[in-house]
Amino acid sequence: MQPVRPKKALGQHFLTDQSVARSIVDALTRPADPAAGRVDVLEVGPGTGVLTQYLLQDPAVALKVVEIDTESVRYLLAHYPKLSPSLYEADFLKMDLDRIFPGSFSVIGNFPYNISSQIFFKVLDYRGKVPEVVCMVQKEVAERLAAPPGSKTYGILSVLLQAWYDIEYLFTVGEGCFAPPPKVKSAVIRLKRNDRSSLDCDEALFRKVVKTTFNQRRKTIRNSLKPVLSALYPAGPASFPSYIPYLDARPEQLSVEEFVELTRSLSV
Repeated sequence: MQPVRPKKALGQHFLTDQSVARSIVDALTRPADPAAGRVDVLEVGPGTGVLTQYLLQDPAVALKVVEIDTESVRYLLAHYPKLSPSLYEADFLKMDLDRIFPGSFSVIGNFPYNISSQIFFKVLDYRGKVPEVVCMVQKEVAERLAAPPGSKTYGILSVLLQAWYDIEYLFTVGEGCFAPPPKVKSAVIRLKRNDRSSLDCDEALFRKVVKTTFNQRRKTIRNSLKPVLSALYPAGPASFPSYIPYLDARPEQLSVEEFVELTRSLSV
């Protein structure tokens, strides 16, 4: 069978380094007690199956995969026929994951770089069911997601993901480990669900505050939040809350907890 042609439109850069593939799969948490059963895992964008082959060999993993590329699907079914009942030819971003997984499931994959942010937003939508994500992304994105407050790379997804997940930067992957080689370095990160069950604030407003302030990150929060306050309090400044913290700060200075406090102050 002919090799799969990497498609630029799908952001495909196929991992070819087997040791890197093995390390990515090994980073996935398995049950400490084998008697506890297998962990449900969804691989996003398996391509030619460089991760899939190791996941299928693992008795602790109950694997499902989702692949949008028809050519890759044919390749996977030809080389890994046992995948047939658990392979979904679909767009991960449009899938109803509740129909596939009645319980919790981990996510793994070499994420297409052009949609990696959208994949993380999808994970956030299912955060109650996704205890762990192990993935390879562009190095710059990995650094941004794991960045602490005060860092220049700390941004919208840093805050939104760190609200629900502890994020570890595991290791860097060079350009030569792929076909075709990307123009940038890559990195593997692991997201593990924290113990937060709620944000103790209006979550929709929290997202809006985070996005609004970072979209104007050079401004102080006092200035960037003006449109949000005007929408919340159309009667004008006289009706604004009497105390709003961090107005003279810039968004990259605020931790998740401080963004929660800021959001809570806006909706009193």
